[in-house]
Amino acid sequence: FRIMAGKVKWVTDIEKSVLINNFEKRGWIQVAENEDWNFYWMSVQTIRNVFSVETGYRLSDDQIVNHFPNHYELTRKDLMVKNIKRYRKELEKEGSPLAEKDENGKYIYLDFVPVTFMLPADYNLFVEEFRKNPSSTWIMKPCGKAQGKGIFLINKLSQIKKWSRDSKTSSFVSQSSKEAYVISLYINNPLLIGGKKFDLRLYVLVSTYRPLRCYMYKLGFCRFCTVKYTPSTSELDNMFVHLTNVAIQKHGDDYNHIHGGKWTVSNLRLYLESTRGKEVTNKLFDEIHWIIVQSLKAVAPVMNNDKHCFECYGYDIIIDDKLKPWLIEVNASPSLTSSTANDRILKYNLINDTLNIAVPNGEIPDCKWNKSPPKEVLGNYEVLYDEEMAQSDGTERDPRGRPGQSTGVKGSRARDSGKPVLTTWK
Repeated sequence: FRIMAGKVKWVTDIEKSVLINNFEKRGWIQVAENEDWNFYWMSVQTIRNVFSVETGYRLSDDQIVNHFPNHYELTRKDLMVKNIKRYRKELEKEGSPLAEKDENGKYIYLDFVPVTFMLPADYNLFVEEFRKNPSSTWIMKPCGKAQGKGIFLINKLSQIKKWSRDSKTSSFVSQSSKEAYVISLYINNPLLIGGKKFDLRLYVLVSTYRPLRCYMYKLGFCRFCTVKYTPSTSELDNMFVHLTNVAIQKHGDDYNHIHGGKWTVSNLRLYLESTRGKEVTNKLFDEIHWIIVQSLKAVAPVMNNDKHCFECYGYDIIIDDKLKPWLIEVNASPSLTSSTANDRILKYNLINDTLNIAVPNGEIPDCKWNKSPPKEVLGNYEVLYDEEMAQSDGTERDPRGRPGQSTGVKGSRARDSGKPVLTTWK
């Protein structure tokens, strides 16, 4: 497709289908060009090669790419948790009200990722935590895989030992030959709709990390399991009950190919407003936006903020039955393939709006521009956080609010609870 007059135009429907279905299959695709400039959509592996010291390749000012060189600081499951833990400790040292803890030593505001350990490195720490609540369920995920591959649930230490033996590792000593896993406390009280578990897939575009500027895509969706949820230990092996990944659910007998087991975020909002009330729903989405900003602020100091780069992340959020949101993982290459007609429209608009922010008005790219596009090119994106604006408005270190709160253009919704206030500008 070509970028023309601020809009991405597909040359033909066939080209559109071929390009979308091949974004993840090819190393890179040149998606727009003329005699003066080019724009590439690259896989994470190709980005690694482009920025590798060995290749010696350097991008020119008119070349823009769709990943940051070390995006994995946020998108690898183990590194995301490691960076968030470091961020918490740094805020604690600074005496930030954001790092406040309750009487049990739990973070009041920064408790948004499930308790997580790295295996095999943190095995002893995990055992200590497991023995505090031996009836708990934990979920194991390989650090570098996607689409639900290699994930399983456990509720006994013997199952971990079996995994270790099956992996041909005789002890829990970190070895280069053994794949790293994370093990997280399973959210066993998810919010259910129609008796089924679901999670949210939200798209967040980052144009720069320093200063941090990010955008939330308004057209996210919920992904539902095809089988009704039960916390019963007899169903721990049934991934159609526990994992929302479409790559898994589409193989289930009850998978619906028309709606694909998906709901729009706007439908979720309507459902929650009608069942829980508007104020509670607004608070939930404020908290989701705030969690996203905090996760980005956690990795900003270690991210290689190359001026040629932008990135569209796929955030996976689970909501529990107390309407508390949990950050599960962040995807560097959220699927751009479509499983339904609505999905195809959403993904098309996502690519269109992303490119119109990365290259406003279809002009010749220039990596030196200030990356603050005019409002009219945002499409379905809205400003989630603008660090420069937050600092100039004095909201960044306001003791009455959460430092690093979401910032945009509408003002704030404050709640007189005596606690730090969550503000979302949109």
